[in-house]
Amino acid sequence: MKKMIYPGSFDPITNGHIDIIIRASKLTDILYVCIADNPSKKYYFDINERVRLVKEACKNIRNVEVISTSGLVIKKAEELGCQCMCRGLRAVTDFEFEFQLFAGNEFINKGIETIFLMSSTGKGFISSSGVKEFVNNGVDVSSLVPECVNNAFKNK
Repeated sequence: MKKMIYPGSFDPITNGHIDIIIRASKLTDILYVCIADNPSKKYYFDINERVRLVKEACKNIRNVEVISTSGLVIKKAEELGCQCMCRGLRAVTDFEFEFQLFAGNEFINKGIETIFLMSSTGKGFISSSGVKEFVNNGVDVSSLVPECVNNAFKNK
C-alpha cells in the first residue's frame, strides 16, 4: 500500500491547499494531511481548530486521513510507513525554503522521497498568511478558502 504525507501548518487551509490535496490523493493509496504544530509559533487558529477545519474541508476526499504532529514531520512519515512526502510550490520564491526542508529531510531519511506539485493556474497567489491579512483588513476571502474556514473567520 502506497502512503504519502502532505504536511503544513494549514493556518488556515486554503483552496490552494485543497487543490494540492486532491491532486496528491490521486497518486497514492493513503494521503496523510499532517498539520504541523510548532509550539514556538503563534497561530491564528489553534491546533484543534486547524484539525477540525482540515477534516471538514477534506471530508469528501476518500483516501485522506488528517493527523497532526508537534515533532519533525519526517519522523511522523517514518512512523506511518510513508514512502513519499508531498510539498506544494506556488512560485520560484517558495523553492529555496522547500529545498532546505527537502535537504534536511533527506539527511534524516533518504528512503522517503519528496515530490513537489505546482499550484494550479489561478491558485498560486493564495497563501494562508495572505488570507489572514485580507481577513484582518475586511476583504471577502470566500473564494480563496473552503466554506468551513470562511465561517470560522466570521465566528472568530
